[in-house]
Amino acid sequence: MAKPNLLVVDDDADICTLLTRFLTKQGYAVDTAQRGSTAKELLKQKHYDLVLCDHRLPDTDSVDMLQHIKGISRDTAVIIITGYSDVRTAVDLMRKGAFDYVGKPLYPDEILMRIKEALAEEPPGKKEVARARTAEASSGGAEYVQGTGPHAAGLAAHIELVAPTDMTVLIIGDTGTGKEFVAKEIHKRSTRADKVFVAVDCGALPKELAGSELFGHVKGAFTGAVGDKRGSFEQANGGTLFLDEIGNLTYENQVKLLRVLQERRIKRVGDEKDITVDVRVLAATNEDLRTGVEEGRFREDLLHRINEFSLALLPLRDRPEDIMVFAEYFLKKANEQLGKSVEGFDEAVEARLKAHAWPGNLRELGNVVKRAVLLTTGTHIQMSGLPAEVISGAAAPHQQARDAEGTMSADGLKGISHSAEKQAILKALERNGFNKSRTAAMLNIDRKTLYNKLKSFGIEI
Repeated sequence: MAKPNLLVVDDDADICTLLTRFLTKQGYAVDTAQRGSTAKELLKQKHYDLVLCDHRLPDTDSVDMLQHIKGISRDTAVIIITGYSDVRTAVDLMRKGAFDYVGKPLYPDEILMRIKEALAEEPPGKKEVARARTAEASSGGAEYVQGTGPHAAGLAAHIELVAPTDMTVLIIGDTGTGKEFVAKEIHKRSTRADKVFVAVDCGALPKELAGSELFGHVKGAFTGAVGDKRGSFEQANGGTLFLDEIGNLTYENQVKLLRVLQERRIKRVGDEKDITVDVRVLAATNEDLRTGVEEGRFREDLLHRINEFSLALLPLRDRPEDIMVFAEYFLKKANEQLGKSVEGFDEAVEARLKAHAWPGNLRELGNVVKRAVLLTTGTHIQMSGLPAEVISGAAAPHQQARDAEGTMSADGLKGISHSAEKQAILKALERNGFNKSRTAAMLNIDRKTLYNKLKSFGIEI
């Protein structure tokens, strides 16, 4: 069996070397690039099963690289390497087609876990069909967690009311708030529960292929159409079709979608005949589509069609009473996936989880808990298993952290502002595996001074 081909793109030569050595020992064929331009040349020459790409590169960033990679090969998985201060961008990139993200400092076991998960995924094109099949019996295999607060209770009541109908539902919420989980719960409680559930991420669809993915095509319709293809509407016939990030559809495909919703008929790309479909449509967006209408990016008549009933999901920061409910759920799932038996969270860890702003919402919380379970050797997750920004209780501006690191390397902690000093200490602790002696040496201060500063910042480790 051929070795999977991996490409590591990072401007840090040490990271490239370490990852190459580690991943080669794990049975992968690894190439590296320290600039986006070099990576693009390598992508022309060889097919890669997976690309590990740093968010910030000397000549570009991961947004450009993701678009370039997916334009060349849709089935190449992409994992973003990022600082946790860039987590919002990383989560947004997942909406655009990235498989996942990992935060620095990098842990070999975490990298390996993410790579194995990404390579085990069905590639796009086959993915929708696979998800449709599993959804027939179990609503996609995802468990809906209701939460305990008033928002959760209201949401559950509305789901129960609208699920048995065939109304088109628009689910509104920030990236990572669980819109697809809600859509699956609506399907599970509907009269179509024993039929297929097909999920399509409109934000990850290349614009030139979106029509084919949604409505199908016939052989010869365009270059590369070597046979007939059933689109998502045909795959979901009799069941439910979930259109995530619907605001990303082109104007042309918005017109086609409106016709389908009105007439319940589709036309494959390149075909002249109509095909009747019986599909319930659920849609989701993380933007205000009314603003899109005002700016001419989204059709007003389509908005009315998909918004027969709407559900608004609050960001995690606005429902703090549910943070630990979801954290416990993610802990259970991580134990199952990683073969571990971590029992719970240390009290200080719970306090920090509740204090964090969670810009990436449930998706970020799930990643943080899974990473912590991976790093935990005892029965409970300790502070050392959390990333620096969660330990501090809030994310610091990216530039402030960069400035703190730059000053620290030259003068220890001299001349660094109070807030930047806190971030410098957290970064140094994380980099040194939370060993206080090594951290104090790196910061050019004694151990007692470090303890005093940690106490003054309210950091318990």
